[in-house]
Amino acid sequence: MASPENREDEFNCPICLDLFLKPTQVSCGHVFCEPCLQPYLPLASPKCPLCRAEFDPKMKMRAKDVDRKMSQTKTNCVGCKKKMSFNKLRQHASSCSKVAKTETPKPFASSSSTGSDSDIVNRSTFQCPFCGLRNLDCADIIRHCNRDHMGNRAAVVCPICAVMPWGDPGYKSKDFLGHLNLRHKYEYDTYVDFHANEDDTLQKVLQASLDEK
Repeated sequence: MASPENREDEFNCPICLDLFLKPTQVSCGHVFCEPCLQPYLPLASPKCPLCRAEFDPKMKMRAKDVDRKMSQTKTNCVGCKKKMSFNKLRQHASSCSKVAKTETPKPFASSSSTGSDSDIVNRSTFQCPFCGLRNLDCADIIRHCNRDHMGNRAAVVCPICAVMPWGDPGYKSKDFLGHLNLRHKYEYDTYVDFHANEDDTLQKVLQASLDEK
């Protein structure tokens, strides 16, 4: 979808790396697709995915200047060569048969998209429930939260428990850091049998902690 005017990068979302879909601006000034920003909004202390500055979800706004530029700037579809404005290009490309044959797939998809692997549960990496930092394994999220969120007492959902077969994705821990340090000091995937019940798994983890002393 690269344009002759070389303007596409200006209109690309930093998260999904595709053209903006409902461009939305947060308080630091950075702009993202509205669907890409959605996973950050329920967090206790959401941070901008680019500069890591905290932002208030209630203060986010539609980036009307970006909308206007996209509607006023024209380019050609890389597949059929039809000329159109940037704000129509993403929707057009999704149905253009010639784009599918010529376009290199984007390395990332919008966080709102689903694919054939949507039923596979990721129990290896997690998102910080305070700031939204992603791709943290069990040890990483413990270090990160103890270092960066020690004073945060907001009630949040434990991202590790939430993806376990016995977990409740709606339960908010009032002492998340205490829970994290006590319950998840040892990585679940070392001891867990996803067919066993929670009590048996917890006993294995506790025994491992005793054996280490």
